[in-house]
Order: sequence, then structure tokens, then C-alpha cells
Amino acid sequence: MLTASESALARAVLVHGPIARSALAARLALSPASLTRLVKPFLDHGVFVEYPHVTDGLVGRPVTPLDVAPGWGRFGGVKLTGDRAHAVVTDARAEVLADSERALHGTDPESVSRTVAELIGDLVSSEGGQSTVLRAVGVSLGGTVRAGRVEFAPFLGWEGVDLAAPLQADIGVPVTVENDVIALTEAEHWFGRARGIQGFSLITIGAGVGHGLVIDDRVVRTAAGADHIGHVPLAPSGPVCARGHRGCAQMLTTASILAECTRDLGRPVTPEDVLSLARRGDRTVAAIVARNAVALGRLIALVAGLTQQSVVVLAGEGMDLVAVAEERLRETIAQAREPRADPIEVHIDDSGFPAWARGAAAVAVQAAVDGIDLTASPAP
Repeated sequence: MLTASESALARAVLVHGPIARSALAARLALSPASLTRLVKPFLDHGVFVEYPHVTDGLVGRPVTPLDVAPGWGRFGGVKLTGDRAHAVVTDARAEVLADSERALHGTDPESVSRTVAELIGDLVSSEGGQSTVLRAVGVSLGGTVRAGRVEFAPFLGWEGVDLAAPLQADIGVPVTVENDVIALTEAEHWFGRARGIQGFSLITIGAGVGHGLVIDDRVVRTAAGADHIGHVPLAPSGPVCARGHRGCAQMLTTASILAECTRDLGRPVTPEDVLSLARRGDRTVAAIVARNAVALGRLIALVAGLTQQSVVVLAGEGMDLVAVAEERLRETIAQAREPRADPIEVHIDDSGFPAWARGAAAVAVQAAVDGIDLTASPAP
């Protein structure tokens, strides 16, 4: 296990590298001698690599950047839905190198474990073959996860399931299981749109509406894993959700938008149809998208006001429609915000559904950092 100083160093290099030793020492408030002492075992164990001297662009001094060693390994990330497994293989910064998906042959834990193991194995082979070292795997899903145990996953019909143990036996590397919104929040915090930001909210739009929160550089975890904001009232004249709430945040989900468009157009539509019609300015679809942009703007302003975090990251598979009405969205946020309050910074992660699997890979990276053993003898 790493000490607090070693953990802070590993994270700083991961998040900000390649980074000069002088910048690293300043960021961590360490003397050059202390930094050298901390860095050496990471270099000896092949976790860090030191690049040749380069010239500092500010004053022309030679600096020696530190970075995570390219050979430190690859990481798998898997997002589970009720019927599919979406997987990625990434580098140590959760940058996607390969991705794929596969239908689940069954939802029992053993069957899901086999499917995930096969999917990750195929991805690793396609990305680098035997030369690729898979260091860890992360799995994310909608539901309540505590200490890696799935207490409740409604889409899979699970209660009290230990997925990590059988999957670790199938894959042969450490496995981390996490709530999907928490995992995506961690990914945005360490490697994404909110990298280096001490506090922000994440709002996800897609099959559901999720909320992740970072305060004082730490992701907030609730009893259910992540906060639930899917039924916050937003539009008095909006559609009625399955629980009987009119105009709640469920109106922003893909299913709700499809149902509204199907009803108003008088014919079934797909998500691709809705996006195409919205981009072409179809009046019926444009009215629905604009109303949803207003609702989302109100939700963003509400979340920012209640959490006192003025940075909001939007992510999920619903970002294409958000982009269509982004101007309306930002106007609504400004109107709903107290004029003297700090302006809300909105960052949009438009990577779509793969972001969920990348979030799972990010928690695998974090677990691997926590598990670095600098007390063992370095490999020759």
C-alpha cells in the first residue's frame, strides 16, 4: 500500500503528466530532495519513466518530465446494462484503445462473468496480443454497490451479488465493481472534462438521469452509491413518468423523448430519427427538444445552487440532442441563476455511451494505483 504522499505523487503524475519535476514539487509542496526520494521507487519498479531533458518554454531552462511508463499496463472497463456488456481497453489515463460490445447470454452472475471475461480477452488480444499486460478491470452498472458487492441492480435483477470474485477468477487480474454514475464521475474527475477541478457536479442523461458530486477533490458517495435526481420536478406541463410525476427529470431520458416524438409525429421513431429531425429543424421534434433544454437548464441551475459547485459536467448518450439546443440550454441556466452568483461553467462530454465503459476503466486505474507495492524487490 502507498503512503499518503506516495499516493498523491502517483495521482499527480497520472493526471498531469508528463510533468516537470519542478512543477510536480510545486504542486505537491515538496522540496526537490523530498520529491527525488519519493520518485525513485516508482522509477525502480517501472511505474514511472523519465524522459530526456527538454527546454522549459518560459525561461529556457532544461527540465526532466516524469510520466507513467507506457509499459505499466492496460486496463479493462465494462458497462453492464440489462442485456449487453459494453467494454473498452484503455491505457493508464483511461484513453480508449479498443472497444466492443456483446449481448448477455443470461443475467445470472456466472453467465455475465463468462461473457465479460471473453469480451475483455478478445479486446486485449486485438489491441496488443501477448505483449499487452492487462493490469486490472473495472465493471460499472446501475444500482447500489458497496465495497465491490452489488447490493441491488434492477436492470439485471440482482440482489446481494459478488461479481468481482468470479470475474477475477475468470480473468486473472484484480476486478473493481462500482456504481456507473460514481465510476463516470471518477473518470471525469481524474481524466476528463473536470480534470484538476476540486469541486463539480456531473449530470448524466440517457436511459436515466444521474447525478455525481465532487467536493474538496473527493467523490461523494451516498447510501445508494450516487444521488438520485431522476424525479425532480422541472416542467408543470411536461409528460407523466411511470410513477405518476408530471414533468419530472425523467422527461429528459431517451425513452421519454422517443415516446413523446412517436405520439406527436404519429409514427414510431428511433433515436437516430429524432436526432436527424431535430438537426433539420422539424417543428414537432424541435419543440420537444427545446422544452427539454429548458428543463435541463433548470435542473443544472438547481443542482449548482444546492451543491454550491459552479462547474457542471454533462455526459451520457443523450448529449447529441443537448448539442442541438445548447444555446437555449445556456440561456435558461443564466435566467435561472441569481445574477450576482458565480456563473455556471458547463462542460459537455460528447463521447456518448462509451464514456460509461471508460468510467469503469478509470476506477480500475485508481484501484491499481492504490495497490502499487513499492516494498517488493524491483524486477530486474
